[in-house]
Amino acid sequence: MIILHAGNARSSAFEAIAAAKRGEGELAEAKMKEADEAFLEAHKLQTELLQEEARGATSDMSVLLVHAQDHLMTAMTVKELAIEMVDMITRLNQLEELT
Repeated sequence: MIILHAGNARSSAFEAIAAAKRGEGELAEAKMKEADEAFLEAHKLQTELLQEEARGATSDMSVLLVHAQDHLMTAMTVKELAIEMVDMITRLNQLEELT
């Protein structure tokens, strides 16, 4: 589930960038909101795993869990960059409208 939600967050962030490039600011904002919601779901699942381990529950380190963590961290990075890119593209679009 972490992989699913992190992947959705990443996809929505890229869709936000594409929408901003097309000048669709409201759609870009909506896609960033979707990215935030999906990311929060993935982060919630990760937190549950960490809390279980902190309570003493042990689990074998699996390749799938490592892959899930990788997806989550990639999604986080993409989301943070998308926030900056959408803002930058929006400002650029506003400047182009003035000329």
